[in-house]
Amino acid sequence: MPRIAEARAGAEPSSPRQHARRQSILRAAADIAAETGLERVQMHEVARSAGVAIGTLYRYFPSKTHLFTAAMADQIEEFGARLPGRAAHGSPEDAVFATLAGATRNLLRRPALATAMIQSANSARASAVPDLERVDTGFLDLLMRAWGIERPTEHHLARLRLLTLLWYGVLQSRLNERITPEEADADLRLACRLLLAPGDDGVRDGGV
Repeated sequence: MPRIAEARAGAEPSSPRQHARRQSILRAAADIAAETGLERVQMHEVARSAGVAIGTLYRYFPSKTHLFTAAMADQIEEFGARLPGRAAHGSPEDAVFATLAGATRNLLRRPALATAMIQSANSARASAVPDLERVDTGFLDLLMRAWGIERPTEHHLARLRLLTLLWYGVLQSRLNERITPEEADADLRLACRLLLAPGDDGVRDGGV
């Protein structure tokens, strides 16, 4: 089969049946990557496991980059759906830390899959892989909800973007076993305190 170009976006499902087929592909890909790692994932094996034709797989996911970026976007959305509302007690910084720590634990349950998704998202181009925006905005929305910001400013968004980049680094260090779980938590707590403290005007962010 000729090489499928990666410069195009995948097709979006337009019916419940197509959506179910797309989700079946993503589940199969996740299970295979969790066992083998990204480099050893074969698209024909994903198609066979999902019970779809190889052409159907490539229609939705022109490359492994598309496939595992979409998988990461879906995992973020599923994680967000399971999160409880922010507790009334505790600081907003603590609530954001709890969200980051929970996301870390969730991804580390299947480290090979986590590595595949992160590598794919890091190599994706936003113009060719629309699910990359779902990754970015989905994670940002999770943190914004935990922080309790109702009307975010660009300053809020910039601080959360910096925190997200730092979290990716901490997560990668955990995947590489360069830091312990305790060190990871301590680093994330410190980052939340430093980046999400009340603004320079002395008013706590999130006030309305």
